[in-house]
Amino acid sequence: MPKKTVTLIDNRTGKRYEYPIIEGTRGPAAVDMRTFYRDSGMFSYDPGFTSTASCRSAITFIDGEKGELRYRGIPIEELATGHSYLEVIHLLLEGELPTDEERTALDLELRHRSFLPEGLVKLFEMMPDNAHPMSSLSAGVTALSAFYYEHLKLENDNDYRQMAHRIVAKMPTLAAFAYRHSLGATYIYPDIDRSFTENFLYMLRAYPGGKLHREVNGPREIKPIEVEALDTIFTLHADHEQNASTTVVRSVASTGAHPYVAIASGIAALWGRAHGGANESVIEQLRMIGSVENVDKYIARAKDPDDPFRLMGFGHRVYKNFDPRARILKTLQDQLVDELDLDTELMRIARRIEEIALNDEYFVSRKLYPNIDFYSGIILTALGLPRSMFTPIFVIGRTVGWVAQWIEFKKSPEAKIARPRQVYVGK
Repeated sequence: MPKKTVTLIDNRTGKRYEYPIIEGTRGPAAVDMRTFYRDSGMFSYDPGFTSTASCRSAITFIDGEKGELRYRGIPIEELATGHSYLEVIHLLLEGELPTDEERTALDLELRHRSFLPEGLVKLFEMMPDNAHPMSSLSAGVTALSAFYYEHLKLENDNDYRQMAHRIVAKMPTLAAFAYRHSLGATYIYPDIDRSFTENFLYMLRAYPGGKLHREVNGPREIKPIEVEALDTIFTLHADHEQNASTTVVRSVASTGAHPYVAIASGIAALWGRAHGGANESVIEQLRMIGSVENVDKYIARAKDPDDPFRLMGFGHRVYKNFDPRARILKTLQDQLVDELDLDTELMRIARRIEEIALNDEYFVSRKLYPNIDFYSGIILTALGLPRSMFTPIFVIGRTVGWVAQWIEFKKSPEAKIARPRQVYVGK
């Protein structure tokens, strides 16, 4: 029977180094090289960590070649079309989908935990007028650690659960307050008669006194299809394995920092245009293109290797097939066009680009399929949500994933402070 090891040979000296192979339940195996430096005096070199596993995790699995994404073993297609985001919260934190009783209990708890300490509300008043919601949101989450400093020392599962439920429940309120501050508008407090996702839309849209925009035929109520669409987006963003922001959360966790400080660090990382800010860039680019008649010109520019222009929302670092989340959002987008009667110029530009990208040899051969950012930006625009809120909405969905990853790291017997090495090339 062959040994489950890998042997490395230094061809300069002929010295051999043997390391065990770690098998996972899905996906590639890994070579356990934790003693490589001690054994050989050398480091491994892997910029961007494209071939390096930093942890063992039981939360999320991705197979980029097959276009597969699972939370706790359940395919994303099943979760996004057959379960609510509330159920996904329970799944990621507890490891299994909730019973009806558990779902109801979680729903009620999140409703009541959604309110912010009044001292924290005053923090927003200190922010500059028209501050981007992401900067206010990051500051608010960091400040939350001062109000719940006791979460620095968690002793049992109930402590972990309380910490997790608190930040998940308050994130939509923090995001809504950050947005309303950027407008100079009165803050709208949560309504405990509304569900998690509907409550967020309510806090964005309502007028003082809890009234929604009034039209000739009465108030403009929040439509069930809007709640369903945003709930789906939250589910699709809930976790995505060891991406850049999750790696930041785990790295900050490794220092022993407060969990909410780690989450705030993840928010900062997510804001980057190469990460969570990409859907803002998609809409910005569609508006720059301006009309369907200009699409072919910009497609030609995207193909020109000497032109710096690149189409936003196409291709993915991990997925070398169609992003499974994008498939779900494409179906949802088509549904929204019909049910909300959307036929804007922006939508027509996006559909023309999509049609070309899915059939043009240049894009197909390079596996430059539309990704989640392409569709999520269009859908959020269709829901009337401002572009400045696209990334905060990503944050709301991802918070539960970050917390689950933080808890998993803290409970791991293999947890160590993050400390990558370098190859020095200076004087």
